[in-house]
Amino acid sequence: QVQLVESGGGLVQAGGSLRLSCAASGRSSSSYAMGWFRQAPGKEREFVSGISWSGSSTWYADSVKGRFTISRDGTKNTVSLQMNSLKPEDTAVYYCAAVLLPNGSTWSAGSWGQGTQVTVSS
Repeated sequence: QVQLVESGGGLVQAGGSLRLSCAASGRSSSSYAMGWFRQAPGKEREFVSGISWSGSSTWYADSVKGRFTISRDGTKNTVSLQMNSLKPEDTAVYYCAAVLLPNGSTWSAGSWGQGTQVTVSS
């Protein structure tokens, strides 16, 4: 089992930036892909971005490509999501996820963090 703790959410104006971080502990963190999902009010949870265990492969939802960047520090067991040019539609609870697996056209995860709120005002 992997324990995940997110940090870095908050309130920002449209066009601004935020950086989310996720610290993993428990199972050896270097053996699985990690990533981020989000859930807006009234909507289903959706995949945002993922990164392979080596950090050599990254994946992004079309809605965030070119604006968000995921990175991973294997030594420190930390995954970060740099979010630039934020839009009001990016407002959601963001969840760190571990043990990502392909699931049809999207991804599933075996472990989840508690979530951190990101609010983008217009």
